[in-house]
Amino acid sequence: MHLPDPLITISPDYLSGAPIFTGTRVPVQALFDYIEGGDPLDEFLEDFPDVSREHAIAVLEFARITAIAQSKTAAE
Repeated sequence: MHLPDPLITISPDYLSGAPIFTGTRVPVQALFDYIEGGDPLDEFLEDFPDVSREHAIAVLEFARITAIAQSKTAAE
């Protein structure tokens, strides 16, 4: 599957500028809300069929890499 580039879009034209999965109107925050609530990724994907599994995993990986990089920078 081809992933959109960029993975996330931020525009005042969509959801008042909240980050969304590119090509959808699904806020990225919804994915993190599901995970924080203990819901499985499959439940998120069932509730938001416009987001592919690959896209959701790529956003989670992006968040992981960003968090690690920021924690390393903060430690320096």
